Amino acid sequence: MRMPKVTIYDKYIFTQVLLATCVAILLFTIVWIAPEMLLNTIKKTLAGEFGVKTAILVLFYELPKILGKAFPVGLLLGTLFTFDKLSKDSELTIFRAVGLSFSRIVAPVFVLSIIITYLCYFTGDKLIPYAAYKMDRIKGYAQSTQFIYTQKDNSGHPTQAVVVSKSRIKNLYNVIVLDFSSEVYSDVHQLSNIYYAKTGHVEDDKWVLNDIVKYKISADGIFTDIGKYKQMSVLDAESAKNAYTLMAYSTKKEREINNRDLKNYIKLLKKEGMDEEYRYMLNKYLQRFFHPFVCILLAIMGCLLGFSKPREQRLVGFTIAIGCIFVYYITLPFFDLLAEKGVLPPLVTALFPPVAFLSAIIAFYKTKDL
Repeated sequence: MRMPKVTIYDKYIFTQVLLATCVAILLFTIVWIAPEMLLNTIKKTLAGEFGVKTAILVLFYELPKILGKAFPVGLLLGTLFTFDKLSKDSELTIFRAVGLSFSRIVAPVFVLSIIITYLCYFTGDKLIPYAAYKMDRIKGYAQSTQFIYTQKDNSGHPTQAVVVSKSRIKNLYNVIVLDFSSEVYSDVHQLSNIYYAKTGHVEDDKWVLNDIVKYKISADGIFTDIGKYKQMSVLDAESAKNAYTLMAYSTKKEREINNRDLKNYIKLLKKEGMDEEYRYMLNKYLQRFFHPFVCILLAIMGCLLGFSKPREQRLVGFTIAIGCIFVYYITLPFFDLLAEKGVLPPLVTALFPPVAFLSAIIAFYKTKDL
């Protein structure tokens, strides 16, 4: 098989679409970062929370998160603007007159869309998690969200619950441990002991707590004894590792985790029986692969919307393009919720937006006089 020959036409279209796409990505980034993010960073800098260098780094590490959304939008607007201009200048008419089919005309755009698809995937898998890690370093890894890990027996009854009020890397603060007795009532599980520890830390095979106060509880639900201990261990080897993983990821958004770690996290959620979180994260994981593919669909859609007669209003194509982008991003949380609540399987919720775009492309293709 021979590689298709690259012609002057291919270089011309590729360059024009690339330049227009870069400008659209730049404008999208400026518009996204300017209103709130830039203002908050300036306020923190003036208040002394950030130095000038730190403020610049904060803005820099916010860029990958914006680029993840800017790539598809920029490619759609870049192809639409380029092909609309070619239509108005009658260049597309000339290309068709010399025998170029629609598929041959959009071939350079298709190649460019594959490149941007990879960049979009790479950004989601590598750049955004890395930028989130660097932002955590700036913020000091402080996690204030309360975390609860519950151990259960084979019948599903809780045996022990560990409540962490705050953590910093592997250091724990204000930890409460609840020991459940074998007595089970209709709506609650009886407690046998309550432990409170001021501090603690995570090891590979256990969690170690310091300065513990133990409250022993009778079958009637009242304190019978209060004791103090210097140190104690909770959770066994596997539970200690699983609990730390769940705690570390509980304050993270899915975009802050790379694909490999997110896949392992999803397996852990399924193993621990956290069904809603499992379905939600599985949906977001599948979106990691379908979202970049949307770049190719949007590029083709931009070409179709750009095909117009010389006197047609270009506002129509741009309005449809902006509407498609708006509907796509505004409905993603809705599909996330459907997956989380188990209304639809995660594969369906993740695949629906690309299928909808593909259907729109087919509809536009049939209505256009190409």
